[in-house]
Amino acid sequence: MFERISNGWALSKQSFRVLMLDKELLLFPIMSGISCLLVLASFALPLWDSKYFDTIMNDQQAPQDPVAYVILFAFYFVNYFVMIFFNSALMACAIIRLKGGNPTVSDGFNAALNRLPQIAGWALVSATVGFILKMIESRSERIGQIVAGLLGMAWSITTYFVIPVLVVEKKNPFEAMKRSVSVLRETWGESLVANFGIGAIMFLIMIPVILTLIGGVMMIAAGNAVVGGVIIGCAILSILLISLVSSAVHAILIAAIYLFAAEGEAPEQFDQTLIAHAFNQK
Repeated sequence: MFERISNGWALSKQSFRVLMLDKELLLFPIMSGISCLLVLASFALPLWDSKYFDTIMNDQQAPQDPVAYVILFAFYFVNYFVMIFFNSALMACAIIRLKGGNPTVSDGFNAALNRLPQIAGWALVSATVGFILKMIESRSERIGQIVAGLLGMAWSITTYFVIPVLVVEKKNPFEAMKRSVSVLRETWGESLVANFGIGAIMFLIMIPVILTLIGGVMMIAAGNAVVGGVIIGCAILSILLISLVSSAVHAILIAAIYLFAAEGEAPEQFDQTLIAHAFNQK
């Protein structure tokens, strides 16, 4: 466990150093989050006074009729399209940097726009899988949640390299998924064990922020609303910033591991031994 955290910390620092060379990469998760909020509003507002409003807003409720199924699937598809589009733009910039270039935001957008068919296709596949997992989870309660969680984890592992494959190799969704599995097998064999070091580090960083947030709530409860509100606002901003950095660092790391897995050599910004042990080899 401590070795994993140590490796994760080292990889995080290396990924963070890459991010510091291209701080504009943080714009992609920001724009992705804003766009997803706009997507939510574009679906929720027209449905405000209809029986379909809960279809979008209540993620624990299964659709009750065919129209609700269509609305929910469309919502899933548009959300996935937005997230995959910005992730592809971020991934493209990360790969440019790791290959020795100096990317700009426009480079990322141009790469994503040039791959719109692949992005739309993968959004359709992802929305379908996400929709099916949602139906399993919402209709079978606790058992369904466990099954959906396990299937979702397996899906995440299987599709780990899909975005960089879409960006670099421009394959269609099914070829990209097959290539993602192939890259894993060629490099680490069939047994894949994720290194949770980076996730653990982000969690540890988040703990004092969450404690600060709780402190702000307690101050408001004690009657000091102004100071408590300021503390809560700062804590929320810190959580958002940590989430943005985490998202960008994670994308950079995936790009580095992909380049190592596909080309057999780690980018110069990363230690090859650490990259090789990002997953345990069978």
